[in-house]
Amino acid sequence: MSETQSNFRIDVDVATSLIDAHMPQYPTEIVSLEASQGSILRQQVVAERDQPPFDRVTMDGIAIRAWSPGPPTKQPAAGDGQRMYRVRGIQAAGAPAMELGDAGNCVEIMTGAILPADADTVIPVERIRRDGDQAILEPGYEPTPGQFIHRQASDHAAGIPLLESGITIGAPEMAVLTIAGSATVEVARWPKIAVISTGDELIDAGGPIEKFQIRSSNGLAIAAALEKRGCTNSERAHLRDDPKQLRLEIGRLHERNDVLILSGGVSMGKYDYVPQIMRELNIELVFHKILQRPGLPMWFGVSAEHKPVFALPGNPVSSLVCLARYVLPAIRKAMGAVISQQAHVQLAEPVDFEPDLAYFLPVTLSFDDGGELHALPKPTNTSGDFVSLAGTDGIVELLHSSQHFPRGYVAPFYAW
Repeated sequence: MSETQSNFRIDVDVATSLIDAHMPQYPTEIVSLEASQGSILRQQVVAERDQPPFDRVTMDGIAIRAWSPGPPTKQPAAGDGQRMYRVRGIQAAGAPAMELGDAGNCVEIMTGAILPADADTVIPVERIRRDGDQAILEPGYEPTPGQFIHRQASDHAAGIPLLESGITIGAPEMAVLTIAGSATVEVARWPKIAVISTGDELIDAGGPIEKFQIRSSNGLAIAAALEKRGCTNSERAHLRDDPKQLRLEIGRLHERNDVLILSGGVSMGKYDYVPQIMRELNIELVFHKILQRPGLPMWFGVSAEHKPVFALPGNPVSSLVCLARYVLPAIRKAMGAVISQQAHVQLAEPVDFEPDLAYFLPVTLSFDDGGELHALPKPTNTSGDFVSLAGTDGIVELLHSSQHFPRGYVAPFYAW
């Protein structure tokens, strides 16, 4: 792409397509089930056995053969014609199946236990009175054959697919993984990511600071967003606005990482050296500047080693907007994540935005009295007003095809 083309301001959808087209595919790794929480699954998971693997009892009580009832007996204290069964033993969960033997027998049984092989019905304990080794049904109670039994394979049969590659492993998926029977699972391996803040004015928290300096917030914020999604192998660096140091350190960071995420130094100022440094390091430019606010100066390129470089604007709001809208989704796609349908929310208040740009607006999500999800706009004072982002849930994307967005307008939503 020529320098002239690189300065052409592209739409957000074009930027997304270009990023996706230039992202590599990241490898997988085998981890324990315990270590897979929050990871992207990269294998198909099939059932090891039927589920349930046996006829499972769902109620404490007694197991009987309903099609061959026990002998009727008279119990004067409980009324005439009641059924009575001899209790042959106790069937606990996790124990091999017992047998009733005689049709007049029953087995005291616990929830989760395997049904005795010659039984077909469970009577709840609430419907039974015990008298020594006799179980007496309450007057007038007629059991339905097959009741309170979770039949073998009624959930699924052995060998059927349970989970497909690309989903994120949460608590339900973790439970399903156990049915596969393996103590390990194949998941996407996070790429090594360098988070680089640039600027002489930046000072880390905890140290003395001059009036003309500001606290460095972008690096920690970006690293926090990555870690929330499961990335634990990112490294942070702060580089001064010095071309020699930038060239040397960015080159070193590029060598030992798979992805570079920079913030600052990509605009049109005299000390915005990042685009120049990228050329000197032979990192190919894909695009520079997107028709949006905030975050217009975003830069994206790829090195000869197929390592993507995201250079985000230095203003904290702009940096986080670009991270949520482009960087995080692109990395997850490159890891094999199946991207579900884009989330949309309704504006809780009208919004006006005149510039012919896509507008990324911070919002807080809440439910109205009717149970519908709404996004309450929380505009920042400037693109440096990151304090206003505290408590917000993410951003909505308002396209530049309109200047007025009424209450109830449905917009794409991107979580921080």
